[in-house]
Amino acid sequence: MRILVVDDEVRLADGVRRGLEAEGFAVDVAANGVDGLWMAGEHRYDAIILDIMMPGLSGYRVCQQLRDAGDWTPILMLTAKDGDWDQVEALDTGADDFLSKPFSFAVLVARIRSLVRRGSRERPVVLEVGELRLDPASKQVHRRDVPIDLTSREFAVLEFLMRRGGEVVSKREVLQNVWDDDFEGDPNIVEVYVGHLRNKVDRPFERASIETVRGFGYRLAGGRG
Repeated sequence: MRILVVDDEVRLADGVRRGLEAEGFAVDVAANGVDGLWMAGEHRYDAIILDIMMPGLSGYRVCQQLRDAGDWTPILMLTAKDGDWDQVEALDTGADDFLSKPFSFAVLVARIRSLVRRGSRERPVVLEVGELRLDPASKQVHRRDVPIDLTSREFAVLEFLMRRGGEVVSKREVLQNVWDDDFEGDPNIVEVYVGHLRNKVDRPFERASIETVRGFGYRLAGGRG
């Protein structure tokens, strides 16, 4: 089993390498994000250990670029101690697991073995409804190959409508799936975001794919008229 360790802390990376080799792994080491990204593209690894704070290219960007390129090698990201937001962003950019520094080497090995057993996960399915194409992995939306820039909330609303393509969904369903059950704001916020989406994915293309079904909610149609 071949592991790539990407960390600019030389002593830590060398210690991890020697420890993993003693456990029977073959290990390559990169001292920065740029070299790590290149090595991940040149060789096949069973797992990647990726530090966050590195010169040249952060661990977040390395992870994101690998996922955007369709590389789903399991990634364990090393985060700061008590860095809740580090952990959130690590998972949001496509990491499979994280471990806070300082860490137990025994736990690191157990996490790596678990990731290797699990293997590479499949890239999430790209959603298509009519001319609209949404990639949940890269967070990209296109209409007729034209990229559309959406905020994270607009993206989430559109993704929910596309996953329910052709079905009528109520305002309450949108709130429960895009916001949460405890949302206490004005439920008309859904209308606001639907309006934003129409201005971005429909009107510039002279389409009307996001339909209002009076008394019921919204439906995403094929969008060709």
